[in-house]
Amino acid sequence: MELRTLRYFVTVAECGSVSAAAPVVHVTQPALSRQVRQLEQQLGLALFARHGNRMELTAAGTQFLPVARDVLRRADDALSAAEAFAAGRLARVRIAAPTTTLTDVIAPFLATFTPDDPLPTIIESTGTAALREGADLAVVTLPPERAWARLDLAVLPLWAYVPADHRWRTRDTVALDELAEQPLVVLDPSFRPRQILAEALTAAGLAAPDLVECANPQVAQALAAAGRGVAIVSDDARFGLHGLRINGARGPLRISLFAAWARDHHAASSLRALAVRLRDFVGDRYGSDAIPAGVNAPGLASH
Repeated sequence: MELRTLRYFVTVAECGSVSAAAPVVHVTQPALSRQVRQLEQQLGLALFARHGNRMELTAAGTQFLPVARDVLRRADDALSAAEAFAAGRLARVRIAAPTTTLTDVIAPFLATFTPDDPLPTIIESTGTAALREGADLAVVTLPPERAWARLDLAVLPLWAYVPADHRWRTRDTVALDELAEQPLVVLDPSFRPRQILAEALTAAGLAAPDLVECANPQVAQALAAAGRGVAIVSDDARFGLHGLRINGARGPLRISLFAAWARDHHAASSLRALAVRLRDFVGDRYGSDAIPAGVNAPGLASH
Protein backbone atom coordinates (compact mmCIF):
# COMPACT_ATOMS: atom_id res chain seq x y z
CA MET A 1 0.00 0.00 0.00
CA GLU A 2 1.44 3.36 -1.04
CA LEU A 3 0.86 6.71 0.64
CA ARG A 4 0.03 8.15 -2.77
CA THR A 5 -2.83 5.68 -3.18
CA LEU A 6 -4.17 6.57 0.27
CA ARG A 7 -4.14 10.25 -0.72
CA TYR A 8 -6.12 9.40 -3.85
CA PHE A 9 -8.71 7.56 -1.76
CA VAL A 10 -9.06 10.42 0.73
CA THR A 11 -9.36 13.00 -2.05
CA VAL A 12 -12.06 11.02 -3.90
CA ALA A 13 -13.95 10.58 -0.62
CA GLU A 14 -13.79 14.32 0.08
CA CYS A 15 -14.67 15.37 -3.49
CA GLY A 16 -17.43 12.82 -4.00
CA SER A 17 -16.36 11.73 -7.47
CA VAL A 18 -13.34 10.74 -9.52
CA SER A 19 -13.95 13.55 -11.98
CA ALA A 20 -13.85 16.16 -9.20
CA ALA A 21 -10.82 14.59 -7.48
CA ALA A 22 -8.67 14.10 -10.61
CA PRO A 23 -7.69 17.78 -11.00
CA VAL A 24 -6.91 18.05 -7.29
CA VAL A 25 -4.37 15.23 -7.36
CA HIS A 26 -3.22 15.99 -10.92
CA VAL A 27 -4.05 12.52 -12.25
CA THR A 28 -6.28 11.55 -15.18
CA GLN A 29 -9.71 10.15 -14.35
CA PRO A 30 -8.99 6.64 -15.73
CA ALA A 31 -5.72 6.41 -13.82
CA LEU A 32 -7.36 7.61 -10.60
CA SER A 33 -10.21 5.11 -10.95
CA ARG A 34 -7.67 2.35 -11.50
CA GLN A 35 -5.69 3.34 -8.40
CA VAL A 36 -8.81 3.35 -6.21
CA ARG A 37 -9.85 -0.09 -7.46
CA GLN A 38 -6.36 -1.44 -6.81
CA LEU A 39 -6.54 -0.15 -3.24
CA GLU A 40 -9.88 -1.90 -2.76
CA GLN A 41 -8.35 -5.13 -4.09
CA GLN A 42 -5.36 -4.80 -1.76
CA LEU A 43 -7.62 -4.27 1.24
CA GLY A 44 -10.23 -6.80 0.20
CA LEU A 45 -12.87 -4.12 0.85
CA ALA A 46 -15.37 -2.20 -1.21
CA LEU A 47 -14.63 1.38 -0.18
CA PHE A 48 -17.08 3.09 -2.52
CA ALA A 49 -20.54 2.45 -3.86
CA ARG A 50 -20.63 3.80 -7.42
CA HIS A 51 -23.74 5.61 -8.66
CA GLY A 52 -22.90 6.91 -12.11
CA ASN A 53 -20.28 9.59 -11.63
CA ARG A 54 -20.91 9.78 -7.88
CA MET A 55 -18.78 7.86 -5.41
CA GLU A 56 -20.35 7.24 -2.01
CA LEU A 57 -18.41 5.67 0.83
CA THR A 58 -19.55 2.25 1.96
CA ALA A 59 -19.73 1.45 5.66
CA ALA A 60 -16.22 0.00 5.40
CA GLY A 61 -15.02 3.07 3.49
CA THR A 62 -16.48 5.37 6.13
CA GLN A 63 -14.57 3.53 8.86
CA PHE A 64 -11.37 3.37 6.83
CA LEU A 65 -11.33 7.10 5.97
CA PRO A 66 -10.16 8.38 9.41
CA VAL A 67 -7.53 5.62 9.49
CA ALA A 68 -6.17 6.71 6.12
CA ARG A 69 -6.17 10.36 7.20
CA ASP A 70 -4.26 9.46 10.36
CA VAL A 71 -1.64 7.51 8.39
CA LEU A 72 -1.16 10.44 6.01
CA ARG A 73 -0.90 12.91 8.90
CA ARG A 74 1.73 10.77 10.60
CA ALA A 75 3.65 10.45 7.34
CA ASP A 76 3.60 14.25 6.94
CA ASP A 77 4.78 14.64 10.54
CA ALA A 78 7.60 12.19 9.92
CA LEU A 79 8.68 14.07 6.82
CA SER A 80 8.60 17.39 8.68
CA ALA A 81 10.63 15.89 11.52
CA ALA A 82 13.20 14.49 9.10
CA GLU A 83 13.53 17.88 7.43
CA ALA A 84 14.01 19.50 10.84
CA PHE A 85 16.64 16.92 11.78
CA ALA A 86 18.50 17.50 8.53
CA ALA A 87 18.49 21.25 9.21
CA GLY A 88 19.65 20.77 12.82
CA ARG A 89 16.38 22.02 14.28
CA LEU A 90 14.44 20.61 17.21
CA ALA A 91 10.77 19.79 16.80
CA ARG A 92 10.70 18.15 20.24
CA VAL A 93 13.17 18.19 23.12
CA ARG A 94 13.50 15.79 26.05
CA ILE A 95 14.93 17.55 29.12
CA ALA A 96 16.17 15.63 32.15
CA ALA A 97 16.77 17.24 35.54
CA PRO A 98 16.54 16.55 39.31
CA THR A 99 13.27 17.16 41.13
CA THR A 100 14.13 20.56 42.60
CA THR A 101 15.53 21.84 39.31
CA LEU A 102 12.43 20.70 37.46
CA THR A 103 10.15 22.50 39.91
CA ASP A 104 12.04 25.73 40.49
CA VAL A 105 13.96 26.22 37.24
CA ILE A 106 12.80 24.10 34.31
CA ALA A 107 9.04 24.49 34.76
CA PRO A 108 9.19 28.33 35.02
CA PHE A 109 11.55 28.36 32.02
CA LEU A 110 9.15 26.27 29.92
CA ALA A 111 6.40 28.76 30.75
CA THR A 112 8.32 31.28 28.60
CA PHE A 113 8.27 29.03 25.51
CA THR A 114 6.44 30.17 22.38
CA PRO A 115 4.83 28.05 19.62
CA ASP A 116 8.10 28.39 17.70
CA ASP A 117 10.01 26.50 20.42
CA PRO A 118 10.32 22.71 20.42
CA LEU A 119 7.67 20.72 22.27
CA PRO A 120 9.28 19.68 25.59
CA THR A 121 9.10 16.35 27.38
CA ILE A 122 10.39 16.29 30.96
CA ILE A 123 12.29 13.45 32.63
CA GLU A 124 13.14 13.35 36.33
CA SER A 125 16.77 12.27 36.55
CA THR A 126 19.87 13.10 38.57
CA GLY A 127 22.70 12.49 36.10
CA THR A 128 23.89 12.22 32.51
CA ALA A 129 22.67 8.62 32.26
CA ALA A 130 19.43 10.08 30.92
CA LEU A 131 21.32 11.21 27.82
CA ARG A 132 22.06 7.57 27.01
CA GLU A 133 18.39 6.74 27.48
CA GLY A 134 16.94 9.25 25.02
CA ALA A 135 17.14 12.66 26.70
CA ASP A 136 18.39 15.48 24.47
CA LEU A 137 19.46 17.83 27.27
CA ALA A 138 20.34 17.01 30.88
CA VAL A 139 20.64 19.49 33.74
CA VAL A 140 22.95 18.04 36.39
CA THR A 141 24.50 19.12 39.68
CA LEU A 142 27.99 17.71 39.09
CA PRO A 143 30.31 18.56 36.18
CA PRO A 144 29.42 16.15 33.36
CA GLU A 145 31.97 13.75 31.94
CA ARG A 146 34.21 15.17 29.22
CA ALA A 147 32.45 13.00 26.64
CA TRP A 148 29.45 15.33 26.82
CA ALA A 149 29.16 18.89 25.58
CA ARG A 150 28.67 21.21 28.56
CA LEU A 151 27.49 24.66 29.58
CA ASP A 152 27.73 26.03 33.14
CA LEU A 153 24.21 27.17 34.00
CA ALA A 154 24.10 28.53 37.53
CA VAL A 155 25.53 28.62 41.03
CA LEU A 156 22.74 28.75 43.61
CA PRO A 157 22.82 28.92 47.41
CA LEU A 158 22.09 26.09 49.77
CA TRP A 159 19.41 27.39 52.14
CA ALA A 160 18.77 26.89 55.83
CA TYR A 161 15.00 27.35 56.21
CA VAL A 162 13.36 28.30 59.50
CA PRO A 163 9.79 29.33 60.39
CA ALA A 164 8.90 33.02 60.23
CA ASP A 165 8.80 33.22 64.05
CA HIS A 166 12.23 31.61 64.54
CA ARG A 167 14.88 33.56 66.44
CA TRP A 168 16.96 33.71 63.24
CA ARG A 169 14.15 35.34 61.26
CA THR A 170 15.92 38.72 61.05
CA ARG A 171 19.18 37.27 59.76
CA ASP A 172 20.33 36.63 56.18
CA THR A 173 23.11 34.16 56.93
CA VAL A 174 24.01 31.46 59.42
CA ALA A 175 27.39 29.91 60.18
CA LEU A 176 27.83 26.19 59.69
CA ASP A 177 28.95 25.70 63.29
CA GLU A 178 25.69 27.26 64.47
CA LEU A 179 23.73 24.86 62.28
CA ALA A 180 25.68 21.93 63.70
CA GLU A 181 24.11 22.69 67.06
CA GLN A 182 20.56 22.48 65.70
CA PRO A 183 18.34 19.56 64.67
CA LEU A 184 18.40 19.55 60.87
CA VAL A 185 15.89 18.28 58.35
CA VAL A 186 17.92 16.91 55.46
CA LEU A 187 17.43 14.94 52.26
CA ASP A 188 18.73 11.42 51.85
CA PRO A 189 22.38 11.02 50.78
CA SER A 190 21.50 10.62 47.09
CA PHE A 191 20.63 14.34 46.91
CA ARG A 192 23.38 16.81 46.09
CA PRO A 193 22.40 19.31 48.87
CA ARG A 194 22.91 16.56 51.48
CA GLN A 195 26.29 15.71 49.98
CA ILE A 196 27.36 19.37 50.02
CA LEU A 197 26.34 19.68 53.66
CA ALA A 198 28.23 16.52 54.63
CA GLU A 199 31.35 17.68 52.77
CA ALA A 200 31.22 21.08 54.51
CA LEU A 201 30.81 19.53 57.97
CA THR A 202 33.78 17.26 57.33
CA ALA A 203 35.92 20.14 56.04
CA ALA A 204 35.10 22.17 59.16
CA GLY A 205 35.78 19.24 61.50
CA LEU A 206 32.23 19.39 62.84
CA ALA A 207 30.28 16.41 64.07
CA ALA A 208 27.02 15.66 62.28
CA PRO A 209 24.09 17.17 64.20
CA ASP A 210 20.79 15.48 64.93
CA LEU A 211 19.24 14.72 61.55
CA VAL A 212 15.69 14.17 60.40
CA GLU A 213 15.97 12.55 56.97
CA CYS A 214 13.40 12.59 54.18
CA ALA A 215 13.32 11.89 50.45
CA ASN A 216 11.54 15.00 49.20
CA PRO A 217 12.66 18.64 49.47
CA GLN A 218 9.14 20.00 49.82
CA VAL A 219 8.48 17.58 52.66
CA ALA A 220 11.70 18.78 54.28
CA GLN A 221 10.40 22.35 54.22
CA ALA A 222 7.03 21.21 55.55
CA LEU A 223 8.77 19.56 58.51
CA ALA A 224 10.74 22.75 59.14
CA ALA A 225 7.49 24.72 59.10
CA ALA A 226 6.15 22.25 61.66
CA GLY A 227 9.10 22.99 63.95
CA ARG A 228 10.96 19.69 63.50
CA GLY A 229 14.27 21.33 62.63
CA VAL A 230 16.09 23.58 60.15
CA ALA A 231 15.58 22.38 56.58
CA ILE A 232 18.73 22.26 54.42
CA VAL A 233 17.70 22.30 50.76
CA SER A 234 18.33 24.24 47.57
CA ASP A 235 14.63 24.81 46.76
CA ASP A 236 12.80 28.11 46.67
CA ALA A 237 11.06 28.92 49.95
CA ARG A 238 7.64 27.45 50.73
CA PHE A 239 5.22 27.46 53.67
CA GLY A 240 6.23 30.99 54.69
CA LEU A 241 9.73 29.88 55.69
CA HIS A 242 12.64 32.28 56.05
CA GLY A 243 15.84 31.34 54.22
CA LEU A 244 19.39 31.91 55.43
CA ARG A 245 22.51 31.44 53.34
CA ILE A 246 24.98 29.07 54.96
CA ASN A 247 28.60 30.11 55.52
CA GLY A 248 31.04 27.24 55.83
CA ALA A 249 34.77 27.12 56.53
CA ARG A 250 35.51 27.48 52.81
CA GLY A 251 32.83 30.05 52.04
CA PRO A 252 29.10 29.95 51.27
CA LEU A 253 27.56 26.55 50.62
CA ARG A 254 26.32 26.56 47.03
CA ILE A 255 25.09 24.10 44.44
CA SER A 256 26.09 24.27 40.77
CA LEU A 257 23.97 23.42 37.74
CA PHE A 258 25.35 22.28 34.40
CA ALA A 259 23.71 21.55 31.05
CA ALA A 260 24.98 18.54 29.11
CA TRP A 261 24.18 17.08 25.69
CA ALA A 262 25.76 14.76 23.14
CA ARG A 263 28.44 16.41 21.04
CA ASP A 264 27.25 14.53 17.95
CA HIS A 265 23.56 15.29 18.47
CA HIS A 266 21.96 16.31 15.16
CA ALA A 267 20.75 19.53 16.81
CA ALA A 268 23.78 20.19 19.03
CA SER A 269 23.88 23.89 18.13
CA SER A 270 20.17 24.25 18.92
CA LEU A 271 20.65 22.51 22.26
CA ARG A 272 23.51 24.84 23.10
CA ALA A 273 21.35 27.85 22.23
CA LEU A 274 18.58 26.46 24.44
CA ALA A 275 21.05 25.97 27.31
CA VAL A 276 22.24 29.57 26.93
CA ARG A 277 18.62 30.74 27.10
CA LEU A 278 18.12 28.67 30.24
CA ARG A 279 21.25 30.12 31.85
CA ASP A 280 20.12 33.67 31.08
CA PHE A 281 16.66 32.86 32.46
CA VAL A 282 18.20 31.62 35.73
CA GLY A 283 20.25 34.82 35.94
CA ASP A 284 17.13 36.93 35.50
CA ARG A 285 15.20 34.83 38.02
CA TYR A 286 17.80 34.62 40.79
CA GLY A 287 20.06 37.60 40.14
CA SER A 288 23.64 38.14 39.09
CA ASP A 289 24.97 35.99 41.95
CA ALA A 290 23.54 32.96 40.18
CA ILE A 291 25.61 33.53 37.03
CA PRO A 292 28.63 31.20 36.86
CA ALA A 293 32.11 32.67 37.04
CA GLY A 294 33.41 33.75 33.64
CA VAL A 295 30.01 34.67 32.23
CA ASN A 296 29.94 38.45 32.00
CA ALA A 297 26.80 39.10 30.01
CA PRO A 298 23.64 37.34 28.81
CA GLY A 299 24.29 35.18 25.78
CA LEU A 300 28.04 34.79 26.49
CA ALA A 301 28.85 31.13 27.13
CA SER A 302 31.51 30.14 29.62
CA HIS A 303 32.42 26.95 27.75
